[in-house]
Amino acid sequence: MAGIASAVILAAFGVVFTDWYNTHGSDTVQQVRGTASVTVGHVAVDYDERDIVLRDSVTTAEDRAVMLASYAGQQREAMLARHKMALIDSMNVTVVLIGNRSSLRIVNIEPRVLARLPASQGARLIAIKAGEAGTVDMAANLDRPAPRFTTGGDTPYFRKKQIDLKRDEPVTLSLSFTGRKAYYEFDLRATVLADGRTEEIVIKGPDGGPFRLTGEAARYRSYYRQTGGGWEPVSCGKRRTC
Repeated sequence: MAGIASAVILAAFGVVFTDWYNTHGSDTVQQVRGTASVTVGHVAVDYDERDIVLRDSVTTAEDRAVMLASYAGQQREAMLARHKMALIDSMNVTVVLIGNRSSLRIVNIEPRVLARLPASQGARLIAIKAGEAGTVDMAANLDRPAPRFTTGGDTPYFRKKQIDLKRDEPVTLSLSFTGRKAYYEFDLRATVLADGRTEEIVIKGPDGGPFRLTGEAARYRSYYRQTGGGWEPVSCGKRRTC
């Protein structure tokens, strides 16, 4: 009888435990492991048909060879990141966030300016252009004392809207930034509400460093024009573009 009673109790406990685990248990396990409530699944900056400015000049023979090569690929990307490449005046960013809890809410996302310096003048890389870039859903002006996302006009996006996610559910954010008065390095700070507490998630650029954006300078120390897969130096004199 004692054995039968024990089996019944264990079976009942198993049903209760399974029901609890399916509802809350996986969240508790994620918390114990220290897993963030949101995963940054993908970050991309749209560089298509856009001029790029390098903060530092391309001076070494090795870097110049990488600029010219049509096969450089990741090697050139690493070199450009090392020279702190930035788009001019505006940029579009795509971020994909994935939920790690049964239920959570993204209550705010803010650009956080890490550095504000004079506009970059090292080198301007002139892209092959074929059209205008499309519009995006949320915009932030880094020239403001306290940058924030808006959807047209001056109303903060997260004042009226918030983003709800469930486990493994993704959300794609299309973000645009403007900054014409300086050179900016920045990241994004997301405030997430999950399990009755708030958590801060930091979103960095595709290379793991900050996002970079610069205002246009009157002139640059050197100019390069895109030619197929590489970039070749050109002479522009005192003109702003060539």
